[in-house]
Amino acid sequence: SHIYKKNHDVTKTWKGKTEQLLRVHDHDFTMRPAFGGPAIPVGVDVQVESLDSISEVDMDFTMTLYLRHYWKDERLSFPSTTNKSMTFDGRLVKKIWVPDVFFVHSKRSFIHDTTTDNIMLRVFPDGHVLYSMRITVTAMCNMDFSRFPLDSQTCSLELESYAYTDEDLMLYWKNGNESLKTDEKISLSQFLIQKFHTTSRLAFYSSTGWYNRLYINFTLRRHIFFFLLQTYFPATLMVMLSWVSFWIDRRAVPARVSLGITTVLTMSTIITGVNASMPRVSYIKAVDIYLWVSFVFVFLSVLEYAAVNYLTTAQERKERKLQEKFPCTCGIPHSKTMMLDGNYSESDANSLAGYTRNQMVLEEEKQEKMVVHLAMSNESNSSRKRGLKGHVGLCIIQNTHAIDKYSRLIFPGTYIFFNLIYWSVFS
Repeated sequence: SHIYKKNHDVTKTWKGKTEQLLRVHDHDFTMRPAFGGPAIPVGVDVQVESLDSISEVDMDFTMTLYLRHYWKDERLSFPSTTNKSMTFDGRLVKKIWVPDVFFVHSKRSFIHDTTTDNIMLRVFPDGHVLYSMRITVTAMCNMDFSRFPLDSQTCSLELESYAYTDEDLMLYWKNGNESLKTDEKISLSQFLIQKFHTTSRLAFYSSTGWYNRLYINFTLRRHIFFFLLQTYFPATLMVMLSWVSFWIDRRAVPARVSLGITTVLTMSTIITGVNASMPRVSYIKAVDIYLWVSFVFVFLSVLEYAAVNYLTTAQERKERKLQEKFPCTCGIPHSKTMMLDGNYSESDANSLAGYTRNQMVLEEEKQEKMVVHLAMSNESNSSRKRGLKGHVGLCIIQNTHAIDKYSRLIFPGTYIFFNLIYWSVFS
């Protein structure tokens, strides 16, 4: 059989009260240690458990961390033969002095309380104290979106004593840069955490004086792949889709107009969707430059067809006037050209001109590709030269699809050049 020995009950030795051991009631803990003397040094270290979220709309971040304070309070010293520390929970914290550290620019924060308050107090025999708590804090982060979404953001969590100036309490990082530790599993969906580091400086308030302030700085770089898929790639496809109209017949008005309107409305939807998830800043973002330039390209493709359609209509109107004023036969040599009127039958006219019906049909199919020759039996040589020059110019105007040919080269070339400049500047 095993013989079990009873553990030594310290609470019985000290009359059943831990406060008796720490002499809590023998001192006034509303005042800091060494009250009236030099500033008490309070070391701080932080372990970041998680970086929960980054909000561009609210310009803040949420972080869960373990905040630990180290200081010496001789009023809490106690005799010990083993030199072992004693550990307590949050109930003792309300009865002793602890640093009044708060988070500057904090919007919301709380100490976790499941299943009990996540607070630990460890007291050493010589009076050194370790005070640890688990906190989730949401703090402000001033972000610059001028390079969004190709941006990097630097945010800071700031700690400072609320009541005690630097003459009463000196906050410092206990182990320098080693005072800040992070969990290796910390990750964010939209950001890559590049660096965590600590700094400290003095903060001045005109009404109360100088205070020690500690900073937890971290730099985040945004993942671009999400925005490539959701913003840049669709916008580029819409611009390329608007170029399809350059290959569509200029007489297909419904096809080209509907294509242009569709691409314009789609670009407007993309721009609206991007801005809906962003704060209403008063400066231009990098994504705005890309989207609005793409929108201009789409809009110009619509205007290009408007110009083509207008010139085509004007050219056809001039052709009709010329045909009414100077009836002509196209593609017939001058030696065989003759005036036709209603006294001749169609077969007689064709035989007289030296052409059959089939030859005339073939000549009509080639009408748009040939220079129109006007041969009038009663024209002089000077008037014949002026008519030839006029119809050469008419042929150039008639060939308005040359605008489409130039657009097929100018639009893609300009857009590619813009992309080269854009990605070289912002990447």
